[in-house]
Amino acid sequence: MSITRRSARRSVRILGVASATAALALGVAGQALACNISEFKAEAKCDGDKGVIVVTDYDASATPAEITVFLENNGADAKQVGEPQKVKGSADGTTVTFQEEWKPNATYRVHVKAGRVDNDITPNLVTQSTACKKEESATPSAPASPSTKPKPSKSTPASTPTPSASESTSSAPAAPASNAPSPATGDSNLAETGANSNTGLIAGVAGALVVVGGGAVYFGMRRRGAKTGS
Repeated sequence: MSITRRSARRSVRILGVASATAALALGVAGQALACNISEFKAEAKCDGDKGVIVVTDYDASATPAEITVFLENNGADAKQVGEPQKVKGSADGTTVTFQEEWKPNATYRVHVKAGRVDNDITPNLVTQSTACKKEESATPSAPASPSTKPKPSKSTPASTPTPSASESTSSAPAAPASNAPSPATGDSNLAETGANSNTGLIAGVAGALVVVGGGAVYFGMRRRGAKTGS
């Protein structure tokens, strides 16, 4: 065998070993890019008034990954949220969304399978302290019926019935007594005949005139009798 052939074979061996080494290094490097669990991020968010769990894959090698989410209760899986979802990461991040009406301060375990990765995102996902939608009252107050009339208050006095015409006439209060003195008994008869309060004075003057006239007649008759006897 010539020296040229030996050199050629030696060169081929060296190239083969170098190629294998390079391929192995590239393979290991590629696996190393996909095996970093820190490239996955889980968040609890709100889609309007509905809760969702969003997982983002920042794996630049775009290695296919499978994401599974579990609700935790006292350190154990209480339930699986939906079905596992597949994703291919990117440097800018690729997301998958799980519909979940999560409650405040709930804990979720997010598991990732990608290449040689088969781990949970640590720490576990803990939801925020405020829910996406406020809880409504279990027994909402019923609206008031339009036909229902309000009851009168106890402090409102009852309406007094209006008396009839006959009752109002019979129960009319007596007229207040006048301050003028009551007329004498004799004056009441004069009032009925139409005489006024001067009738008594006129009668007294007439009686006095009768007495005076009678006295004049008496003295005149006496003087006449005296003349006759002389």
